[in-house]
Amino acid sequence: MIELLSGAKCVSCNQCVNVCPTNVFERVENGIPVIARQSDCQTCFMCELYCPVDALYVAPDAEGLTHISEETAAEQGLLGGYREKVGWGPGRKPVAGHEYMYQLSTKTPF
Repeated sequence: MIELLSGAKCVSCNQCVNVCPTNVFERVENGIPVIARQSDCQTCFMCELYCPVDALYVAPDAEGLTHISEETAAEQGLLGGYREKVGWGPGRKPVAGHEYMYQLSTKTPF
């Protein structure tokens, strides 16, 4: 579930508002978007993937909140963490380029 939108990192591009399939975010005139309907989040990670500055953290638990602070999320590298793991963003290696993907493709089925 969407946990955080970092006010310190957000550049008000509204990508999260635009890509969210369940309309979780609310656009704010002259400000950063807000998480307006958190319980509607389906944990699809689209907002985190499309955030160009890694200002979002979506927790993998779709059922409940973790109540993590922005400071803790930043310290643990969770802001934009999913985006980083799939290789989106400058200087990141796409998942398809990781060695383990090659190893998966060479395994024989049962």
